[in-house]
Amino acid sequence: MFTGMDEVDWASMGHAYGPADDVPGLLRGLASTDPAERETALDGMYTAVHHQGDVYDSTLACIPFLLELAASPEVQDRGAIVELLTSIGGIDLDDDELDPEDEEFEDAANYAMAAAAVASGADVFVGLLDDPDAGVRLAAPCALAMLHGDPARVLALLRERLEGEQDTEVRLALVEAVGRIALRHEALRAESVTWLTTLLAADRPPGLRLSALTQLARCAPGLLPDDVASTATALLRAADGAGAGAGSAAGPGTATTTSGARAAEARAAGPGAEAAQGHGGRPGAPWADDLLRTLHTALGDRVDDRIALLTGQLSSADPAQRTDAVWMCHGLIRAWRGPYDEVVRLVGAQLDDPDPLLHGAAVSLLESLFGLALPAADALAERVGAVGGDRPTDHRALIALARLGDPRAVPALAIALEQPDLPRDVAFAVPYLGDRAAPLVPVLRRRLAEVALDERLHDRAVPLLTGLAGVRAAEALPEVLRVLRGAPARGGEWVTEASLRALTSFGAAAMPAAPELRALLGGASPEPSSSVVAAAARALWAATGDAAAVLPVLRGLLAADGPDERRAAAAALGSVGRAAADAAPALRELLASPERWLRMDAAVALWRVTGAAGESLPVLRTAWEENRYGRVEIAECLAEMGPSAEPAVPLLRAELSRPRRHNVLDGGSGSHDIEQDERLLALCRTALRGRT
Repeated sequence: MFTGMDEVDWASMGHAYGPADDVPGLLRGLASTDPAERETALDGMYTAVHHQGDVYDSTLACIPFLLELAASPEVQDRGAIVELLTSIGGIDLDDDELDPEDEEFEDAANYAMAAAAVASGADVFVGLLDDPDAGVRLAAPCALAMLHGDPARVLALLRERLEGEQDTEVRLALVEAVGRIALRHEALRAESVTWLTTLLAADRPPGLRLSALTQLARCAPGLLPDDVASTATALLRAADGAGAGAGSAAGPGTATTTSGARAAEARAAGPGAEAAQGHGGRPGAPWADDLLRTLHTALGDRVDDRIALLTGQLSSADPAQRTDAVWMCHGLIRAWRGPYDEVVRLVGAQLDDPDPLLHGAAVSLLESLFGLALPAADALAERVGAVGGDRPTDHRALIALARLGDPRAVPALAIALEQPDLPRDVAFAVPYLGDRAAPLVPVLRRRLAEVALDERLHDRAVPLLTGLAGVRAAEALPEVLRVLRGAPARGGEWVTEASLRALTSFGAAAMPAAPELRALLGGASPEPSSSVVAAAARALWAATGDAAAVLPVLRGLLAADGPDERRAAAAALGSVGRAAADAAPALRELLASPERWLRMDAAVALWRVTGAAGESLPVLRTAWEENRYGRVEIAECLAEMGPSAEPAVPLLRAELSRPRRHNVLDGGSGSHDIEQDERLLALCRTALRGRT
């Protein structure tokens, strides 16, 4: 084994952490008889040689030796090696990714060479389909489906192997591999789908039927039964009742995940990713969670079916299955609009479950839902109201309740705000209560008065300032002025802006702050940023109504070189409204700016300072289509326009008809994404009502 490895010039190659001269030791570690040494070597391969899915020259040099390891029966944990090879060689590239002019050409070329190198040795995986080690048999089907150059032969081998395989999870991996072939090879899709359909027969085990249903959802959704959710739920219940051991070979080497490739993907994703895949040691069918996640993804925009499926999952007797269901709710509600009342009510019912993972998942979801958490309001209030004695406040449940504007949150908020180490997000939730938060003003003022004017001022003061602004607590003017005056010259701009937003919310009651506000408009040292100047102009206008004091400064910002300065000025001019009509010509010039955000801001401000929609509407309609992240602000403007927004009605109606949220990002999300999308929908409805 490892013939020729010492002749490779590893030191001249690299990986994620520098020279690759340690790679031979990692390869030998994979063949060790010591389990700990094998695990360390495997981790080293993923963290350095195949770091986050990357392929280096040292990765390419490893491939022949990894194939040799996978084919050697005396090597233990070969399933993990097959998973590693699948990950290295399984990256699909489009033709345009191999453009030599592209600065990432070298990376793409490495991926292509890795795919070719693993594919050239992929016959190794054929011999692993009936390997005595169930972990090897689990990893082999996916490797063949993704890497072998003769997919028709692989399809025949997979179908044949299913009938002789006794391990439940390996059988599911065989079915998943057929689904992959159907997706990757159009010429084999019909044959693959026909075979998958035969696995739905009533005499097949429930887990196998659920797996086939899942793969059909991926590659032939039109063939799914109308009652796919109830069918899947019934199969899940039957599989749980049968238990993971039904048809499964227990003992060393037994498969533990549905797909070896997914385990490799989890390792490449970084620490913690593998744990997020499911619950080890759960009762019933431990592979079902993975199948259900795949099924949810495959169902895509079939929101009603996914809701029905989640309703069944959330009613399960298995806490682990309910926990997975809650996390699936995260993905569904974040990306898709739908009627979630019953699902949210069921999530709320999980709050008192003793399982900390289940409770944590439930409260995390409800905290992110804002107004959509209303069906769980009573459960949240009960959770928050149960706090007492030595039991700590459930701050996330409290925040979720406060974000609903529910007055039952106020007593617990008062307790939380008194804590010496103030939970930061609690004060940020106060504005959602509006006038109901008035009893909290004294403690907010007291805590703000106690804040030291030091390097931690931002973290301590900004949440309290935000809470006071949300309640429009003008009586807090002395405390706000103290922070405004004491904000450090360097690094204190965010504190200054938060203070100015609070003063703006106080309106005319902030008149005593006028000298400080005028100083920020000009003559302050050091010179404040454009965002601070614009915020000071807003506050001064709200306090004094003195347009003559703020308009020259804002017109000067509007003529600045940078788009940020002009955007800040446009927004401030819009808040001044008709009194800023003299700025209309300058705003009109910005309607043709090459900066799309600036064009949008200028169009909104022009409407607000002139009350004439004719010039703004074409720009806003174009901005709606080219910049989906600006739609909330545009919709707010259209709602203000009332009947004048008639030309934008088709856009508003189209938005309300879309099932997908406007701000969905692939591979990421923001904490307020759902709230912002729901606000967009509400503004669209308001704008449509306003036109009549």
